[in-house]
Amino acid sequence: MSDALKHECGIALIRLLKPLEYYKEKYGTAFYGVNKMYLMMEKQHNRGQDGAGFASIKLDMKPGQRYISRVRSNKQLPIQDVFAQINDRINSALQNDTTLGNDVKRLKEEVPYIGELLLGHVRYGTFGKNSVESVHPFLRQNNWMHRNLIVAGNFNMTNVGQLFQDLVDLGQHPKAEADTVTIMEKIGHFLDDQVDVLYNDLKKEGHSKVEASPIIAEKLDVAAILEESSKKWDGGYAMAGLIGHGDAFVLRDPAGIRPAYYYQDDEIVVVASERPVIQTVFNVGFDDVVELDPGKAIIVKKNGNVSIKKIIEPLEKKSCSFERIYFSRGSDQEIYKERKKLGRLLFPQIMKSIGDDIENSVFSFIPNTAEVSYYGMVKEGELRLNEQKELLLNKKENQTPEKIKEILAKRLRTEKIAIKDAKLRTFITDDDSRDDLVAHVYDITYGSVKPTDNLVIIDDSIVRGTTLQKSILTMMDRLNPKKIIVVSSAPQIRYPDCYGIDMANLEGLVAFRAMLALLKDDNKYHLVEEVYHKCKAQVGLNDTDVKNFVKELYDIYTDEEISKKIAELLSAEGLGAEVDIIYQSVDNLHKACPDNLGDWYFTGDYPTPGGHRVVNRAFINFYEGNKERAY
Repeated sequence: MSDALKHECGIALIRLLKPLEYYKEKYGTAFYGVNKMYLMMEKQHNRGQDGAGFASIKLDMKPGQRYISRVRSNKQLPIQDVFAQINDRINSALQNDTTLGNDVKRLKEEVPYIGELLLGHVRYGTFGKNSVESVHPFLRQNNWMHRNLIVAGNFNMTNVGQLFQDLVDLGQHPKAEADTVTIMEKIGHFLDDQVDVLYNDLKKEGHSKVEASPIIAEKLDVAAILEESSKKWDGGYAMAGLIGHGDAFVLRDPAGIRPAYYYQDDEIVVVASERPVIQTVFNVGFDDVVELDPGKAIIVKKNGNVSIKKIIEPLEKKSCSFERIYFSRGSDQEIYKERKKLGRLLFPQIMKSIGDDIENSVFSFIPNTAEVSYYGMVKEGELRLNEQKELLLNKKENQTPEKIKEILAKRLRTEKIAIKDAKLRTFITDDDSRDDLVAHVYDITYGSVKPTDNLVIIDDSIVRGTTLQKSILTMMDRLNPKKIIVVSSAPQIRYPDCYGIDMANLEGLVAFRAMLALLKDDNKYHLVEEVYHKCKAQVGLNDTDVKNFVKELYDIYTDEEISKKIAELLSAEGLGAEVDIIYQSVDNLHKACPDNLGDWYFTGDYPTPGGHRVVNRAFINFYEGNKERAY
């Protein structure tokens, strides 16, 4: 993806169902859980590079013994830093006492991080300062074991202000108006409530506080706590939590926007944001890993009982299609097939752009994440070339052995046009600095394109277009092609995302700027003011009554008209080649990814009521020149 678009956060939860001695005997190490967590977090490194965190809980520890550990990092290589800290503590303990390594009971009692319950998180901050205090997991501490709460998630809420005010109305004093804090405090509030009710009931039965504590842990109804806590949540989320005495949960939003998968056997329960992570780390098959249904939670009690509970009534499933296009690892067998199909479905538009001239066209991709859709594009191109060969072979003048050999020798021209220099990283997100870096991060293959050639480059998506305009197109133009066709495997991104991807402002989207330019060209810009007043009139309405009026402006033009204007906007002065921009259609996206129909950033059809409020707020901010975020 040539534009700087942030990834999704990733979660990993492990519950060891056997005593630590079991893993020491079978796998040769009492650090089995920690080792597996490291692998799971590294395998989800693609989902977060701003920060990483790890937390663990030891079961059945005596009072006075440390049973909760947490370490977080926001350094440049946060996962490595987290586990370097963990390893330093473990190695220091082992070096100070050479007999410790063979005594699993003492290891558990004396060395932090070695527990039966582990939670990992990799983070891409959507906004705000990237301080270590913003890195998950978050910890809510209490001297009562079952009031301790650890929370980490892949999520963004559209109604943080409302959730914050609800906490204030309950008499709380949250330390920050941030979605992670408000979510944790909301769960913590209902956790406290249930503990109080259970304790009062047990007290009436004659139990002392000491006697009541383990009974409360056993009777605690995690599903009821989550049901009460999540009633007003509006957003996309996969929320993971650990409770101090040893219960654990992962809850998925009712529209299934954010992903969550789980696997369990008699040794382990594991949950992660991506299926192939679990497959690889635990060497299990595709069918062994189960997708957590929308609105449901997987709950693991301290005694090891595992249940799947419906927490929220599910909505129409609208799983994020960007997961399929870009965010999730392409090693998932379903995602791999879907990305190839996205490339194949684009070829009719490509043929139109190159005038069916496959012979004088070179096909490539940038960046590396677009490689799988490139394979699909090439596969379809080979089929089209074979059709052309067949037509040529059927002509009488082409029946000589020499002509037949010449026709059969024709091949689709594929080249590695851009080679990424592994020594350079685009770690700066400031547009001006980043554009210059991108221009040098890739080395281009000179001599691979002729002046009579069309150069077809496939990308995952074109979001803002600034890097494409200032760096990529200029770089491709150095090869002196006749025409540059940039192909996006995703449709036009027209609306902000409010469920985790960092796309908060409309004016940053090149499709939005193209639509405004068309309105100016056609003397229809007054319609912008009309939509602004419609959006303003909805401020203060209930979310269920809010409509997305920005769609009215897009509806004036066809997809092709907007794509053409985007190409015009992105064609920098001095380019020698003609530029064409091709986007995937929404219909073809749904054909390629039929089980993941979340498309609100393309269509404006948000899966939750808060989404429409966010897009209208984004439009109001644009019109008023307000640089604040819409959520």
